Amino acid sequence: MSGILDGINILDLSRILAGPYTAQMLSDLGANVTKIEAPWGDDTRGWGPPFTTDFDGERVAAYFLCCNRGKSIIQMNLKDEKQRLIEMIADADVVLENFKPGTLERLIGTVPADTIVCSISGYGATGPRRDEPGYDLALQARSGIMSITGEAKGAPVKVGVAWIDIITGLYAGNAILAALLDKERTGRIRHIDVSLWDCAVASLANQAQNVIASGTDPNRMGSAHPNLVPYRAFEAKDGWFVVAVGSDAQWDKFCSISGFKARSEWTTNAGRIEHREEIEANIQEWVQHHNRSDLEEMLAGIPCAPINTVSEALADPQSEARGALLTENGVTTLASPLRFMDVQNND
Repeated sequence: MSGILDGINILDLSRILAGPYTAQMLSDLGANVTKIEAPWGDDTRGWGPPFTTDFDGERVAAYFLCCNRGKSIIQMNLKDEKQRLIEMIADADVVLENFKPGTLERLIGTVPADTIVCSISGYGATGPRRDEPGYDLALQARSGIMSITGEAKGAPVKVGVAWIDIITGLYAGNAILAALLDKERTGRIRHIDVSLWDCAVASLANQAQNVIASGTDPNRMGSAHPNLVPYRAFEAKDGWFVVAVGSDAQWDKFCSISGFKARSEWTTNAGRIEHREEIEANIQEWVQHHNRSDLEEMLAGIPCAPINTVSEALADPQSEARGALLTENGVTTLASPLRFMDVQNND
């Protein structure tokens, strides 16, 4: 923990993933985070198996641990303990909630004027869908990401983690940090309105921009890339392996290493996209005769990697060197990815 947010009090009234993930990140930065759960607990405590032991020795689903590290947890019935809730909100610098829009105000009345509130919802505080519930899978479907995820001839599939929840948590964390800085500089208090919908659409990035530019919807391409070739998974002798050529210089190097006889019209990325099928078929023919470790060694300097299992990724020497896992009080979780280094002053 960096302690950068020492002295900042966060009241986490959220549940499931996006809001709790935001609060966990702020805790990693040193904030004092108090999470209030209903008497029956956060929904994710039961999202198992697998089940494990939480920070207080209670049996919970492993899912719960991924977004509730570093918090003080209190269980209370908000409707029955309204005055206590109002007092806790008054003591907080930031209140994080993901009730349906307007619910917090109905619970407590007016929010204290000096408290930053970050409201996370499925579709935001305005618009025709403001009152609709928003779970990650439904948002992945409606936002378009599922239409471009999966093999070309297969069914649409969701991203393997709750992608929109995680992205929303990161956007919300950025917004809260900006609001805290603005409060310190100007005294202005913000009410932040973050929605899974807005974050999902914004995070379509190049795929959405391609549609804006071309007027054409993209198709599912498996592991391939709509704007780069070669940039996909190929099947090696002992498993799957990705090659991610991002420049013409890397392409030249790849051809030199592999002995690939490239035509002159394949020199540029645009030309390679035009001849995608032939190029990828030839690369597959070369890759299938090699083990993944040999490919990685041969292609040193070109972005490439074996497709690991999750356990292989956690056991990777880089994960160990970077401290990707954190063990506290006998409970192991994923660690914060944030690293801060002091800059030496040579004056």
